Amino acid sequence: MSQLTHFDQAGNAIMVDISAKEKSHRVAVASGKIKMSPEAFAAVVSGSSKKGDVLGIARIAGIMGAKKTPELIPLCHLIEIEKAAVEFECQNNTVTVTCTVKTTGKTGVEMEALIGVSTALLTIYDMCKAVDKHMEICEIHVVEKLGGKSNG
Repeated sequence: MSQLTHFDQAGNAIMVDISAKEKSHRVAVASGKIKMSPEAFAAVVSGSSKKGDVLGIARIAGIMGAKKTPELIPLCHLIEIEKAAVEFECQNNTVTVTCTVKTTGKTGVEMEALIGVSTALLTIYDMCKAVDKHMEICEIHVVEKLGGKSNG
């Protein structure tokens, strides 16, 4: 089993030292879903929600979330994000959100992709909760991570 990297030998929480690592092109893709009632889904897909363009606002929120990751996750490094994109697939009363984040740096961007997805999903929930109080956010996970030594 690999050793946890965010703790020193005494068990204290630390930020990982990446100073000796080489920069490389890094990409992370994360995905998640929100399941909702047919009424809420129809409003999202048609753009007829009383709160406005749900997917457009969720896209911006997801990008902003990715950019704010080090402010939310205590031991994350501040990373220069070169691209953050949020895409949606809508079918069967479910919106699937995918966030892709790219950088050229010393550490990966999977946390940024996960925060981007989570923020977009939470925004959809917030904008639709008046119509459906029983939405389910699920299946948030890293789909792909590329770059770094040994694909790390």
